[in-house]
Amino acid sequence: MPYPDVLNPELIDRIPLSARNVLDVGCGGGALGAEYKRRNPKARYFGIELDPAAARLAATRLDAVAQVDVEADPLPFGDAVFDCILYGDVLEHLRDPWAVLGLHARHLAAGGVVVICMPNAEHWSFVERLLRGTWDYERLGLFDATHLRWFTPETTQRALAGAGLVACDVVARVFDRPAAERFARAMLPALRTLGIDPEAYLTRAAPLQHVWRASRTVPDRLQVVSTMLPPVGGVSEVRVSEPMRALAAEPSVVTAIIESFAPPERPDDMPGVFVLHRPRLVGEPGLAQLRQAMAGGHLVICEFDDNPEYLTALKHPEVLNFSGVHAVQTTTPALAEVLRRYNPEVGVFANALARVPDVVNHTAPGRQTLFFGGINRENEWPPYIAALNQAAAQAGERLHFSIVADRGLFDALETPHKSFTPLCDYETYQELLARSEICFMPLSDTPFNRCKSDLKFIEAASLRVTALASPTVYAGSIVDGENGILFRTPEELTQRLLRLVANPEIGQAIAAAAREQVVRERMLADQIARRIAWYRALWARRAELRAALAARVPGLAGIGAGV
Repeated sequence: MPYPDVLNPELIDRIPLSARNVLDVGCGGGALGAEYKRRNPKARYFGIELDPAAARLAATRLDAVAQVDVEADPLPFGDAVFDCILYGDVLEHLRDPWAVLGLHARHLAAGGVVVICMPNAEHWSFVERLLRGTWDYERLGLFDATHLRWFTPETTQRALAGAGLVACDVVARVFDRPAAERFARAMLPALRTLGIDPEAYLTRAAPLQHVWRASRTVPDRLQVVSTMLPPVGGVSEVRVSEPMRALAAEPSVVTAIIESFAPPERPDDMPGVFVLHRPRLVGEPGLAQLRQAMAGGHLVICEFDDNPEYLTALKHPEVLNFSGVHAVQTTTPALAEVLRRYNPEVGVFANALARVPDVVNHTAPGRQTLFFGGINRENEWPPYIAALNQAAAQAGERLHFSIVADRGLFDALETPHKSFTPLCDYETYQELLARSEICFMPLSDTPFNRCKSDLKFIEAASLRVTALASPTVYAGSIVDGENGILFRTPEELTQRLLRLVANPEIGQAIAAAAREQVVRERMLADQIARRIAWYRALWARRAELRAALAARVPGLAGIGAGV
């Protein structure tokens, strides 16, 4: 009987996004591979599966699937070389898992990684059942009747060593810690009698499974730490949490998101960068925060994605956001040129898609929904409100408006066919956008707006929503009529909006082309290697960067340099 068609979240997050060829041994129905392909569409994902029904399902999701017994035909893909080989609860089902692991390890690419999810034979429930005399096999789980081998963390490490692999890291999967703690407390007298440290036992007995990563050599580690503003409008997710999650998928990178200006301890032999997300570093308080951030020897980077020369909070003669850090990272070349006036070390990483979402729109025949959502864009729509109302009057119930956060625009729309959502979390924002067919994206031609990114186009395109946008910023991404619609005047806006309402198939085709473009060109997976290379290059030049920083801000001279 096949296993349930579900994916292991800890396992999927451990597959490097830099992988181009992935082998999933015991791929089941391909749920894990289908999710990975959403994050890294350019990867080629291969599966090996014994169950015929599961293999047929996997073949609809993966690039190639071999329905074989992996012990009889250990590598049915010939001399293929893989960047990642996965074993999701598989090795314990094999007669000789050590031989299979050793053979497959020879087909790892240089720097390749093996990812293994293994049940823990030291789990407390195993011991409890033995003590009670109720141990028996089950269809699934730790007591699966098809388990032929049992592993502990120690024996797993020996199996890896026997295959010529070295453990990079391990994550424990703990599902019911309170139950594990209750059992450990009940066993306390016996543990003490046996001379077993209770805390050490609980650490071993609580995990139901462990997820291991291993390679031929331990990778040179890099520590990346970041602060993050409270999530508002998607900026924190797109610029911090999603990139940090993608970086953490690489076995060479250790990540953390923290709230303070004091990063965790950095081992002396590990390069470390500390990214400050949209800070406000002004005067002596800002100087004190930077000294704290640099005290452990980290290189400090400011993450910023707006033109600071037009932000009231940064109009201060003693702003240190850019001059007081070793480097700056941002979103667009135009913004990079502005920031280089304060610091020559600027890295540009365009906003990108972390995962290809499902499309759920174009389900209400005869009705199109126009979406508008944006913070601090109250000055962008007034020139077009008459045009929107004209289109609303002509289209009637065929045109609905979904407005997020901007109450002024909602109130100005002269139509009953409208809905309003106050400022919401990013997940809700994306759900509302996903249920729309058109995304209204006006930007006036100002120096501040010219430095903005095309994030709203990326968001809309990924969900197969037609971008209806002004040329400012979006003309760099949109080819009018091919992957979006541009308007330059109110009259053009009315005309083009009504055309989309009258011909929904046109908008759907345009949005589908935009989605294909984003998947092809704007995935976060495609820039992870470049991010890591930039951080490492900065670290290699740390003496030079510290000297340049001291010249710009003498109050930071020598901070962290001796660590």
